[in-house]
Amino acid sequence: MARDPESKGMVERRNKFFRSSFMPGRQFASPMDFNDQLTDWLPRANARHSRSRRARPMDLIERDRAAMRPLSPVAPDVLFRNTVRLPRDYYVRVLSNDYSVAPAMIGRLVDVTASLDTINVTHNGVNVTSHEREWARALTVTDPNHVAEADVLRRQFQSVKRQDRPLSKVAFVETANLASYDTLFGVDMSPDLTDMDVFS
Repeated sequence: MARDPESKGMVERRNKFFRSSFMPGRQFASPMDFNDQLTDWLPRANARHSRSRRARPMDLIERDRAAMRPLSPVAPDVLFRNTVRLPRDYYVRVLSNDYSVAPAMIGRLVDVTASLDTINVTHNGVNVTSHEREWARALTVTDPNHVAEADVLRRQFQSVKRQDRPLSKVAFVETANLASYDTLFGVDMSPDLTDMDVFS
């Protein structure tokens, strides 16, 4: 609990109890498998006598529920949310993992949400990409359809770029008029008929 250091010891003792009593000798195929095994194990754990409580946890559940406040009528929002402008590599980072998004959304603002199971990317309320959430770290999750779409868009862009390239600058090269230098230095290069007669 935030700003409540006394509660940290309680949490850590529970974690230590799970690590020493529930975790040893078990293997988990997925987070759902972990939850299923924990659900099967909790009735046995709650049936053991607790010295600190001087009772079994299963016998204290009704007392605890009676002391709790009622739940809010509005369910809390527990999703991871982020809004980003999709970069040119068309990936978004969610909790240390990178997930590909439809390349048509490059440069646009997209809304990213992550639940315990799914990563969703939407634009203006329309879902454009969904991925199964990965629980490992530093992974790159790529949809092959996104790679193919990016290749098509890249070829279209290169084709348009070649068509828009001006050809006049390549075909015609401007040359300097050398007569302007004659005018600048006062040189008269016009033929003299008298001299021509002399040398003829």
